[in-house]
Amino acid sequence: MISKLKCLFTLLFLLSTLNLIAQITEVKYLSGKDNVNTVDWDFRCTSGRNSGRWTKIAVPCNWELQGFGNYTYGSEKEDKDEAGLYKYTFKVPSNWKNKSVYLVFDGAMTDTEVKINGKLAGPIHQGAFYQFKYNIKALLNNDGNNILEVKVNKVSSNQTVNEAERSADFWVFGGIFRPVFLEAFPNQHIERIAIDAKADGSLKVNANVANLQSITTITAQVKTLNGKPFGKPFSVNLTPRTTVAQLNTKLINPELWSSEFPNRYKIDITIKNGTTKLHTVTETIGFRTVELRQHDGFYVNGQKIKFKGVNHGSFWPTSGRTTSRKISILDAELIKEMNMNAVRMSHYPPDKHFLEVCDSIGLYVIDELTGWQYPPYDTQVGQKLVKEMIVRDVNHPSIIMWANGNEGGFNFDLLPDYPKHDIQNRPVIQPWMNINGMNTKHYIPWNYGNRTFFQGNDVFFPTEFLHGLYDGGHGAGLDDFWNLMQSNPLSAGGFLWDFCDQGVMRTDMGGRLDTKGNAASDGILGPYREKEASFYTIKEIWSPVYFPQKFISKLFDGKFDIENRYNFTNLNKCSFSWKLKKITGFDKSDGNELTGKITSPDIKPQSSGILNLALPAQWAKYDVLYITARDLYGKELYTWSWPITSPQQFADRMIDNGKDEVNVTEDNESLKLSCSGVEVKLSKETGLIAGIRNKKGEISFSNGPVLINGEANFKSFKHFRDSLGRYVVVATYEGKQNFKATWTMMPSGWLGLKYQYRANIGQEILGISFNYPEEKVSGMQLIGNGPYRVYKNRLKGGTLNLWDKKYNNAVTGETWDYPEFKGYYSNFYGVRISTAEGNFVVLSPSDNLFLHMLNPAIPKSLGKANSFAAYPTNGISFLHGIPAIGTKSQKKEDLGPQSQPNLTFANGGLDTQSAVLYFDFR
Repeated sequence: MISKLKCLFTLLFLLSTLNLIAQITEVKYLSGKDNVNTVDWDFRCTSGRNSGRWTKIAVPCNWELQGFGNYTYGSEKEDKDEAGLYKYTFKVPSNWKNKSVYLVFDGAMTDTEVKINGKLAGPIHQGAFYQFKYNIKALLNNDGNNILEVKVNKVSSNQTVNEAERSADFWVFGGIFRPVFLEAFPNQHIERIAIDAKADGSLKVNANVANLQSITTITAQVKTLNGKPFGKPFSVNLTPRTTVAQLNTKLINPELWSSEFPNRYKIDITIKNGTTKLHTVTETIGFRTVELRQHDGFYVNGQKIKFKGVNHGSFWPTSGRTTSRKISILDAELIKEMNMNAVRMSHYPPDKHFLEVCDSIGLYVIDELTGWQYPPYDTQVGQKLVKEMIVRDVNHPSIIMWANGNEGGFNFDLLPDYPKHDIQNRPVIQPWMNINGMNTKHYIPWNYGNRTFFQGNDVFFPTEFLHGLYDGGHGAGLDDFWNLMQSNPLSAGGFLWDFCDQGVMRTDMGGRLDTKGNAASDGILGPYREKEASFYTIKEIWSPVYFPQKFISKLFDGKFDIENRYNFTNLNKCSFSWKLKKITGFDKSDGNELTGKITSPDIKPQSSGILNLALPAQWAKYDVLYITARDLYGKELYTWSWPITSPQQFADRMIDNGKDEVNVTEDNESLKLSCSGVEVKLSKETGLIAGIRNKKGEISFSNGPVLINGEANFKSFKHFRDSLGRYVVVATYEGKQNFKATWTMMPSGWLGLKYQYRANIGQEILGISFNYPEEKVSGMQLIGNGPYRVYKNRLKGGTLNLWDKKYNNAVTGETWDYPEFKGYYSNFYGVRISTAEGNFVVLSPSDNLFLHMLNPAIPKSLGKANSFAAYPTNGISFLHGIPAIGTKSQKKEDLGPQSQPNLTFANGGLDTQSAVLYFDFR
């Protein structure tokens, strides 16, 4: 009896399991799912490398990265005969005989012809970045093998498709680059659903149904992500003639979705015949309301927001446009790490998994129809692709608007199609246009606007406003732009160009990364997501926690003014900590630290308050105060640093005054100062250092101090021994700059230099320089802001600390060894320069001095000089003013006040600049 009961229970379990399987959509992948997990198909390329023979290829992929065909970029001439022929043999489960079976392509470049068992599955699909499918039920052999044949023409037969997708400013590839799979539906089934879940809890569902044979019911149930029902189920009755069903309900107090709180739910939608479940589909949703309020702003859940965004494409160096969920998570987390809240899909719909990650991590998304400048898709193709984009992506809460092409690649006849397919009727923009009350014009100057933009009437958010190239753009100018955007109520923020350098690993060039000259070197990150300096500049400027206070004094009482620039998050949800650091030398072991926690302040979004630090009584004996803020998920927002010890105090502590005797010798050519094994030779002809020696030999530090700008012709020396046993040499120069340099050899062998000059108005570089041969430099230990170099309009993002930097000759955007060694450094306290001749130290007791350490190499494909700054002729300099840097498409002068030349004019005359340096060559 027990045995019979066991058999009965087993049978009932199997039947219930089969019933469950019958209720859902079954998926069978024919390809792999990403760039790592692939499936080999038979393949023949018709032209280019490795063409004319059948072989194997990984699917999905771009075939160029697998060694086939030809690499092409943008509008380069393409081989119209280059195509890929694919074959793959597959079987379908035996229980699919009575199911509706669809063959789905997530993306293929570009014209795709599909056959099943020798018969066309449907019309040729045109358009590379869109999911398309064929009903192949009638073509399948359910009892044996099926042969899938695909022909992918790299170049479309439709010229408007080529203009929109391939004559563009990005790499253009060929191949089945996204997954291919089968979907099997029960005969009576739900084809697709579109959902509008608003912030007030109202929920509308449109469900496309097929093959209904009797009166049925469609029911929906919202659940939490862990499966707990939220609210009651709601349903409507259907007749056999129904093709679209609409369900409506209103839920009480759902947790809302936003970039700060990406709360999501599941919704199960089921059609039933009586109590029998025929088909169930499940979707992930978020309750939120997005709206454009004319002449006001862009709102999410009733809160005006500003986009802190970046443009992003599907890309990986070794696989082209074929990516993975792992890459999507990496990229989205990097975007969030920069304190961004938005991303624009440029210039095509992304992988599904990228949108899923944006949903889960909290990023506002602009989803974009492909189109790059003019002309756009024709109307027939465009209408089909608009539908395919929206049908696939409509339910993602992260998508807050659509873009109908880019920069003139607009087909205005497509605009009425967006609300046809989008149940939420999201706003539609045309990037670089003022349309529907939204001005998105690109690359506007900081002071742009004559009844438009900053001086206009419409909501504005440039979908590209700082165009990176090499080390220019992105962070450069962002501080001024963001301050202006913060102050303008019509501003809805903007988007930087571009997320990463799109350097392709060339299989035809020995694996070299190719950015096509400067065409694809526009990123904040390198091809493998190496962080450039602008990454940290953006991170600081766009931090939702903001400190107006730049300095603290010895009277600091532990209170900081602080702004909460979040839209939805109280700062009591964040965590704060402090660290005090003492720096006693140039080695990592020199110094000590003390740390503590800070009580999070109760400061509401978009308001200000006080952050109270309970610092120890001896806090002022340390050199630097750091404060770290973390969001409610534990992610670092930023770590700020405030100097406690001034450069003067630090130098006084480090300098050895000594007790040895300073010796002086003089001949017709030079004046020699020597002490403690150091000999410094000063030329009587130029007034400059002519040679330095220590106990180990010669040090090649020479030819300085040279005034970088202006007239300074050596006039004379005056030298004497002072009352402290130091020997002083005063060098005076003729010229408008009133340049004077005073050398002091101390009884320790330390060498001091005090200099002053009057700078010309409007110079890019202000200061003095020395020669040192670059080939002898191996590194430096820097006390100052680092570890990245700076420009006049990109000073934020650095931290005051001791930085151990090894020499490199990185060319930003052409090589990716970051942080770069050469360039300008701010808040200079001191440096120990490591060389083949030994180490020597330079200290500065002067506030606000910059160090210039050697000249970066000029990129080979610089093109316009906007994205490369000016540098002094000599190798090591100490500066009062450094230059700004421009972007790929903008001159530095157009990027705001911080990007202007250094102005020293005041009170009817010229300001005198002065500084002090100390050198230890021992």
